[in-house]
Amino acid sequence: MAVRLADSTELANRLRPLLLMLNRHLRREAHAEGITGGQAALLAQIRHHPNLGVRELAAREGISAPSMTRYLDRLERAGLIVRTRSPEDARRIRIALTPKGARVLRSVRRRRTAWLSERLDGLSAAEQRAVEAAIEPLGRLLVEEDR
Repeated sequence: MAVRLADSTELANRLRPLLLMLNRHLRREAHAEGITGGQAALLAQIRHHPNLGVRELAAREGISAPSMTRYLDRLERAGLIVRTRSPEDARRIRIALTPKGARVLRSVRRRRTAWLSERLDGLSAAEQRAVEAAIEPLGRLLVEEDR
């Protein structure tokens, strides 16, 4: 008997709520470290792209530069980032994680990995293989978005 494949709209309707719930649970792990999921994502962007300015960071996050400045103000007040003038161009502001910011980001990552690992341990070997097989195609969905 042939297995019927779901059409893309049906598949999207089944996948979307699961991804949203997974994201919600993973974002909650950041709250245990005293930051929001959005702040954790912003710290990760800063860590991975240390040479981005405020405008570039805002564009990546899909928000205005003034909004990004307010977010950065909060992170700086919390001691998670530091802003300095670029030695090459005094008009540019460099944004970097502080040691505290790096620690918080590592802790959030560890908490999220532990939460997800615990749930994956509850799956059968076949289910774990199915999740593993889905990682690459799901990653390609994001690559398409970046184009």
